[in-house]
Amino acid sequence: MDRTMTDKTVGPQLKWLWLAVLVLAIDLGTKALASTLLAYGQPVPVMPMFNLTLLHNTGAAFSFLAEAAGWQRWFFVVLALLVSVFLIGWLRRLKPRETWTAVAIALILGGALGNVHDRVMHGYVVDFLHFYWRDWHFPAFNLADTAITLGAAMMILDVFRKPAPGGNANRSDKPS
Repeated sequence: MDRTMTDKTVGPQLKWLWLAVLVLAIDLGTKALASTLLAYGQPVPVMPMFNLTLLHNTGAAFSFLAEAAGWQRWFFVVLALLVSVFLIGWLRRLKPRETWTAVAIALILGGALGNVHDRVMHGYVVDFLHFYWRDWHFPAFNLADTAITLGAAMMILDVFRKPAPGGNANRSDKPS
């Protein structure tokens, strides 16, 4: 039998793919609910500073390139799929003690695939979470965007959690 098939140390962090699938399922479910229950562009107040507002984003984050001629749809699909392949490869190469990074990658992967689904199926990303303060409105977003942001923040924090070369920091995900 092939050594990689029997070696339990190959890809031990692939077990976190369940989290990416969960993020994808919750994201697609909430987008379907928003698309069904909300009228396009009509804010539904939930609490002070927060509305549910159904919007369609043909661009990237903060509607970047939303006004382009349509090429951006497939550009972002291909880009997200390439990044997803890279993330799965990275996840596969992580060591058992790198749980924090594995969770971050899974969050980003699930969010990226949720937005890819929207671009392929609809030609736009469904956004519905709308925060504001007085007359200032933060661009609407969705749970995929939230997962991507959380995963990226975890990766940034991980830079500060890692010991300096030759140092011996106490990391919570190292075996005791």
